[in-house]
Amino acid sequence: MSLLRIVLAGEGGQGVQSIAEILAEAAYNENKQALYIPNFGLEQRGGVSIAFIQFSDQRIGAPKFNKGDVVIALSERAIPRTAHYSGPETLFVYDASIQVDEDLLPKQAKKIIPIAALDTANNKLHPRVFNVIIMGAVIGLTGAVSFESAKTALEHKLAAKFEKDPSLRDLNFEALELGRYMAEESLKEGAEANA
Repeated sequence: MSLLRIVLAGEGGQGVQSIAEILAEAAYNENKQALYIPNFGLEQRGGVSIAFIQFSDQRIGAPKFNKGDVVIALSERAIPRTAHYSGPETLFVYDASIQVDEDLLPKQAKKIIPIAALDTANNKLHPRVFNVIIMGAVIGLTGAVSFESAKTALEHKLAAKFEKDPSLRDLNFEALELGRYMAEESLKEGAEANA
């Protein structure tokens, strides 16, 4: 794997930092290099929260980067905060349930992908697994870590909750799988449209 740079952004409380931590742990478990830098707004809840994550098979030289390979915006306010990290080779992903002013979307992107993560969480699963759907989407879009490593890291992060209520394990694993599926399907649709 060459260097893979990901920007995740959303409102404080949406679980952006949790996703980043779990993905970094999954990479570590696969003996990959991973670098995660959190960036919080002034308030932890109510401000835009951004996570910068890099993955590689080799040592990662710099903690910062100008353009992401994948940029994911989970709220309306996160779109303009992250659009400048998008370049001609970037997959820019946003949650399809938010009303998006087209002028806020990045001017450069390889592909702009709407994923209905929030609506899917609310209508098919549970609102609290919205961020796990997004984590599955990251895996489906990038292959940064294996699905099994992500499940193991998720299990480690939420072990106490899973022990208290075992049904949460199935719910979270279903959300992870659904997110991966949604991302893979969006990439297929783009490939078919370009064929």
